[in-house]
Amino acid sequence: MSTVPDGGSGMAGRRERVRQATLAEIRAVARRLLIEQGPAAVTINAVAREMGMSGPALYHYFAGHEELVGAVTADFFRELTEVMEAAREAHPPGEHGRRLLATCRAMRKWAITHRAEFGWVFASPLTGERRPGSPRELAGRDFEAVFLEEVAALWESRPFPVPAELEPSIRKQLRAYTASAGLGLPVEAVHVFLSCWIRLYGLLCMEVLNQLDFAYSDLEPVFEECLREIAPKLGLDYESP
Repeated sequence: MSTVPDGGSGMAGRRERVRQATLAEIRAVARRLLIEQGPAAVTINAVAREMGMSGPALYHYFAGHEELVGAVTADFFRELTEVMEAAREAHPPGEHGRRLLATCRAMRKWAITHRAEFGWVFASPLTGERRPGSPRELAGRDFEAVFLEEVAALWESRPFPVPAELEPSIRKQLRAYTASAGLGLPVEAVHVFLSCWIRLYGLLCMEVLNQLDFAYSDLEPVFEECLREIAPKLGLDYESP
């Protein structure tokens, strides 16, 4: 008995595969333009030219520049998150110090080897596609969770020192943040973690943007010094890499 191919679902599946491949190529072209020419070069028309398409044709895949920016940003977030998770999971669940230090070092390694991508996402963030539930917003939350989940596990197993009092405005802001993020941490613990994060993140941004080149040719020891100083704030012992 002969069989007739299912032209309906088969063709639909093929069209979807082609569409996904085109979407991936568009994002890859946008990334190349970013690396080679900078953020201003990533426009709908520029990407379309590189793809051999017209600008209007590209709108069949992305509604506009904002949506394209959000998709590319989500890609960067996901890539960085995977690198950090792999570094964290190389250590047993109970070794919070080693897991957090490994995560921080993995983040820096990715940042200094992907300066254009890091700058696009963090150092000079674009505002596109940050609405709740967008790919960019969801990927950003996954990135945040790499640190927050480990800090929450650390707090549950071995609470670290926290301030007895917080300025009322700070307490109010952090209460709103912990509620929106669904964190099971007291606001005092969140304040300590964010204080550590601000210092680490600020140093990394300055390194990626070459803002400390006037004094340092190698910032890895400075980054390690920062880790050495913030580790005790979380009740952790510092271990050199």
